[in-house]
Amino acid sequence: MLKLTLPALALVLAAPAGTPTDPPPAGAALDVKEWTVPWEDTRPRDPFVDARGRVWFAGQEGNYIAYLEPKRGRFERYEIDPGTHPHNLVVDGKGMVWYTGNRNGRLVRLDPETRKLTSYPMPDPEVRDPHTMIVDRAGNAWFTAQQAGAVGRLDGASGKIRLWKTGEGTRPYGIVFDESGRVWFDLFGTNQLGMIDPKTMEPRRYELPEGARPRRIGVTSDGAVWYPDYARGYLGRLDPVSGKVREFAMPGGPRSLPYAMAVDHRDRLWVAESGLQPNRLVAFDAKAGGFTDSVAVSGGDAPNTVRHMVFHAPTREVWFGTDRNTVGRVTVR
Repeated sequence: MLKLTLPALALVLAAPAGTPTDPPPAGAALDVKEWTVPWEDTRPRDPFVDARGRVWFAGQEGNYIAYLEPKRGRFERYEIDPGTHPHNLVVDGKGMVWYTGNRNGRLVRLDPETRKLTSYPMPDPEVRDPHTMIVDRAGNAWFTAQQAGAVGRLDGASGKIRLWKTGEGTRPYGIVFDESGRVWFDLFGTNQLGMIDPKTMEPRRYELPEGARPRRIGVTSDGAVWYPDYARGYLGRLDPVSGKVREFAMPGGPRSLPYAMAVDHRDRLWVAESGLQPNRLVAFDAKAGGFTDSVAVSGGDAPNTVRHMVFHAPTREVWFGTDRNTVGRVTVR
């Protein structure tokens, strides 16, 4: 196991622990729309918009990959290997759809035109649960494996997979790139963030406040790394240079369970308060340092969770999937 270095922690609190702030104003001007997925109780999740405007998503419980054509409201389903239960997908620059086999230990590339599946099994049988994936400009796929405690990289040219073990109980979760191409990821079972520099392939850890549990991750234009603290109800900001952390209490308070997050073109961080029913998306202006908008999604009191969101820059839309069997978007112009 590789030894990861920890910088010193500095912390500035924006509000006392457990203190909710006033809720941001309801986003009356926000354009919100959801589409009900025709395959019931399949947990559609992790949408990703391709170059043709199709919104791809993984049917985790239904064991399929599909896309939505938003203008027509039409869905198209792709059958995949039994037992895969895809957790996450992305579309690369060539239009190939990549997804994680969360229950069969592999990454899979889907050619939308031929429907051909190309599988890349994990080189370690203990890494059974690839979780969230991103693809860099060179076509390499980076991913987390939560229960296995690993972060990996699939070389797009050779198909070989390299793994970094992060330790039992660390639970690697969300993963993103920064502007320098460095790979950032949450260690959800700890109060730490991790980073791998692709130039050196050396991992590093950054410590967060005691008790923090970062679940997703985002990077703003100033290079700051942001995370929703699922356990304590904060939005946190890490300065990678100094190691300083600043926290902002979520509007929903310590039980808000902030989860999915996406960063838009104005450096607003859209965060799903999954502890509220219905779930609420709230926007935090990173430049102004305050919450600005909120909007409820998948109305009603039935249990629901928004687990992952992406921002599509060309249309300025935040896309999300819900446990109530919908795929939705918020236009954030």
